Amino acid sequence: MTVDPLLGVYAVPLGLVWLLFHLLRRNAERRHIATRDAAKAAGLTEPASLHPVIDKGLCLGCGACVRACPEGEIIGLIDGKAELIEPTHCIGHGACRAACPYDAITLVFGTETRGQDIPHVDPEFQTNVPGLFVAGELGGMGLIRNAIEQGRQAIDAIARQKGRMAGGAGMLDVVIVGAGPAGLAATLGAKAKGLKSVTVEQDTLGGTVAHFPRGKLVMTRPAELPLVGKVNFRETTKEALLNFWQSVVERTGIIVNFQERVDKVAPVPGGGFEVLTTRKRYRTRSVLLAIGRRGTPRTLDVPGEELAKVVYRLIDPEQYRGQRVVVVGGGDSAVEAAVSLSEEPDTRVTLSYRGDAFTRLKPKNRDKLEALVASRRIDVRLNSTITSIVADSVELKHEGRNQRIDNDAVIVCAGGILPTGFLKSMGVTVETKFGTA
Repeated sequence: MTVDPLLGVYAVPLGLVWLLFHLLRRNAERRHIATRDAAKAAGLTEPASLHPVIDKGLCLGCGACVRACPEGEIIGLIDGKAELIEPTHCIGHGACRAACPYDAITLVFGTETRGQDIPHVDPEFQTNVPGLFVAGELGGMGLIRNAIEQGRQAIDAIARQKGRMAGGAGMLDVVIVGAGPAGLAATLGAKAKGLKSVTVEQDTLGGTVAHFPRGKLVMTRPAELPLVGKVNFRETTKEALLNFWQSVVERTGIIVNFQERVDKVAPVPGGGFEVLTTRKRYRTRSVLLAIGRRGTPRTLDVPGEELAKVVYRLIDPEQYRGQRVVVVGGGDSAVEAAVSLSEEPDTRVTLSYRGDAFTRLKPKNRDKLEALVASRRIDVRLNSTITSIVADSVELKHEGRNQRIDNDAVIVCAGGILPTGFLKSMGVTVETKFGTA
């Protein structure tokens, strides 16, 4: 039997290509396994937003979902199948589902062990309460582009329904609650359509994005902003995005009432709503809730918490240079704040946490904290709670003993109170989803 020499000419390169592909795939799999195991060890296994569930029976391991994710390797290939390897980094792009050629991916809210409260809304983002709309992160969408689109579409629906909405003369057309991506898009849309509107925000411009650590990258996709047009951020920083939104506010002349919190929304006889805030009352035909899921910051409820030196998020570490700062909390936001403060010259940082260990930190935050504790740049007090605050110190109960710490500032990073109760008080149907669409 004669073997054609040309077979060797073709077989050798093909074999080398196959070998290189196999080696690269094996290396990627090792990396994906390490990432998955690190997330499990840190307790970072519960996605915070919309996320993919992969049917292993349908998945053929083509890797299209891995390549499609704009956030990096959130999904990896392990044993020839796609798997969610960094669940807490997933923010619900949905690009993985669109890219899968085998329909092996379903996007869901919550997990079997951790439910996620989602208000029921129709395709126009109206809740079961006529005239009450929800858009953005509160509806379970963590992606900036989705929030912008929902805010714009909700205002479009309100404008279409304006003639059919109940309510007396002199009412506003809409009160928009929140000035994050959804609220800003809605405010721009309301002005573009000539609606009588008021926008209130309990904090500052940017919503959830404003609470990201300094310099943290924000990934987004092109979106359409009323009065502005198409915006095309692919990769940017928190500061650049907030500066852009500030320029939009100034250029378009929209008005946002900052530091004004909504305390109550109630229906009024004859139709419409009365919105009670910390400043005044508004009567309106409709309300658009564009607030984040973190809701109102969780407080310590201790004497002295009303002092000006107590805040609930870190804006700029530089302003605390040379001061004695206590950071309260045991999550990534608290640790990131403490780390940033420790980098400022002559700043003394104490991290107070009521638990006996940091169990849900990202590995890089855990490593930074351990290094700074070892170098005595951060003083960690586990099993501790603040019992009172005065002008120049705080009282701590640490491992059963009362202690006084000299102090100039307190930063509370204890999370927020989910607005589920607020929604239910208005009659909005809220469904707890355990891994369902």
